Amino acid sequence: MAQKTLADFLAEPFALTMSSGFFSFFAHTGMLSVLEERGAVPTRVSGSSAGALVTAAYAAGLDTARLERELVGLERRDFWDPRPGLGLLRGRLFDARLRAMLPVSTFEGCRIPAAISVFDVPSRKTVVRTTGDLALAIRASCTVPFLFHPVWAERRPLLDGGILDRPGLVGMPAGERVLFHHIVSRSPWRKADSEGLRIPKRDNMVTLKIHGLPRSGPFRLGEGRRALELAREATRRALSRPIEDGVVDVEI
Repeated sequence: MAQKTLADFLAEPFALTMSSGFFSFFAHTGMLSVLEERGAVPTRVSGSSAGALVTAAYAAGLDTARLERELVGLERRDFWDPRPGLGLLRGRLFDARLRAMLPVSTFEGCRIPAAISVFDVPSRKTVVRTTGDLALAIRASCTVPFLFHPVWAERRPLLDGGILDRPGLVGMPAGERVLFHHIVSRSPWRKADSEGLRIPKRDNMVTLKIHGLPRSGPFRLGEGRRALELAREATRRALSRPIEDGVVDVEI
């Protein structure tokens, strides 16, 4: 019997989870655009950091063409607001851009259920946000320590969801058929054998790994735009690849 391919997996209802990975929202958007062009709409989404931004924006009703335009047109001045504090950037410009971009303001207004992982500083635990202010939750999940000031909600400081939940899977209910887009990290801050870089094991989950994507950042936004296109091309090729031990690997 022939092995199932990624396209076979997407032919049935599935949920979507996207991992953190600094400015990997470019790559996530390129990957998601292929699902959208196939009409493969997830039943629910979850994510951390960059993955939270893309999945939540999509759940809110933003199509990938609009999200791509936002990202391709992004310049550092659009979010660069240095101010003394527990981080370099205040985050107000980022917050304003999110609110202008999102079609709805709350989780309750989303077209499909969304779950965003954030790091609660006082408890040192991952907290999943599924209700209330959507932009605040996305911004909190993207609050890279020392780059942004902490985000405050209910009098508690919040930081990047990828600190303890890099995959962004904590908010995904058990039993869901999940497509997990795993950013293959080349971060200089993580060891190669770091627990956070390992692909989690979960029943009914298929992991898509795209190897060789360029690393982006505030001073390398052009690389992010290139990563978006490369991720799109790689995902198209991945559709016909067999699923081996729950994973689809594709090289740039």
